[in-house]
Amino acid sequence: MKRNHRIGAVAVLALAALVTGTGAGFAATTTPSATPVATHAFDAAPATATAPTRSFQGALPAPTGPYAAGEDVIHLTDASRLDPWVPSSGPRQLAVTMVYPAVPGTGTPAPYMTLAEAAGIVQRQNLPASSGVTPQTLSSVTTHAFDGARPQRGKYPLVVLSPAYEDPRITLTSLATDLASHGYVVALVGDTYGDSGETLANGQTPPCAICGDPARIDSIPASRALDVSFVIDQLTHGNTAWRLAHLIDKHEIGMAGHSIGGAAAAATMIADPRVRAGVNMDGTFHPAPMPGQINRPFLMLGTADNHPVGGDNWGQAWAALGGYKKWLTVAGADHFSFSDLDLLHEQAGFPTPPLSPERGVEITREYVTAFFDQTLKGIHRPLLDGPSPNNPEVLFQP
Repeated sequence: MKRNHRIGAVAVLALAALVTGTGAGFAATTTPSATPVATHAFDAAPATATAPTRSFQGALPAPTGPYAAGEDVIHLTDASRLDPWVPSSGPRQLAVTMVYPAVPGTGTPAPYMTLAEAAGIVQRQNLPASSGVTPQTLSSVTTHAFDGARPQRGKYPLVVLSPAYEDPRITLTSLATDLASHGYVVALVGDTYGDSGETLANGQTPPCAICGDPARIDSIPASRALDVSFVIDQLTHGNTAWRLAHLIDKHEIGMAGHSIGGAAAAATMIADPRVRAGVNMDGTFHPAPMPGQINRPFLMLGTADNHPVGGDNWGQAWAALGGYKKWLTVAGADHFSFSDLDLLHEQAGFPTPPLSPERGVEITREYVTAFFDQTLKGIHRPLLDGPSPNNPEVLFQP
């Protein structure tokens, strides 16, 4: 398998593969169309009664901006279309986490996810109790976001975040809280029936219906683009969908995604001109954009191993992009350096890539925020002009 074609996280939380101590736990498979897909395999023997129980207390890094991060979870139903993965379930339902600039010292600590969402991860990945990763410990990861926090006054650009294939929306929480602390409203959009479970308005947390089905992969970005356009509609047409919708500057909207979420960012930009800037974090485009389809700012941020210069997929996308664009690779990173996952791996005592997980989070935050500052707020960020001595891991391509 050529790693530059890898689409990314197929398991919900790669902790599962690492419980065995076997490393990243990737297993290559091939779809009928010969498109390579990376998966996580969990092949551990059943836990024995004598296996020691690990201690897992997860914590994401604190936001770096001047504001605190407030959080609300909203539930939206798109009555205009059936769920694309399970049509028999009725209209498309979405769980969306809104993160916003807040007044420090207000609100109460927000959980990382619901207990049911955490149980879905543990069950799907068959995590043994000896790992220390339980629904209780996973849902109680410290996020530095606060439920019901008092919002800062003003209007802020909206950034939509889309996770990797089979990964729940919460895996981009560390990026979301940092963006909010720097003056952005962030919408983390889950892919209902497309991951280990998103708790819906009725309290149910349905399991994944398309996980492990490579035939579905090419249709995911376009499906998520429909989800995102619907969410943008709900957040910018009146104030009924979210109590703090007045915070959003509806003329300044961006989107970033990890893995197939990055492909979804490109698909959304092609379909919805309201999205003025996009970021793909280490995801293969499905398909690569054609010339003329994206003439707005776009950042490609990834690993050199997965997307080398001269590689077909990112190379085609780079040539087609018509607006302001940057292609950055991060030395020593792996696919999960751009989400919360490597950091959680480290905190659970499992192997991590050469680039420390803390640096992975820091670099992702710095460059994504700088990109949106420059493209949505019109603030020049020299960080994007070229190599920085403070970030020697970040290489500017071509």
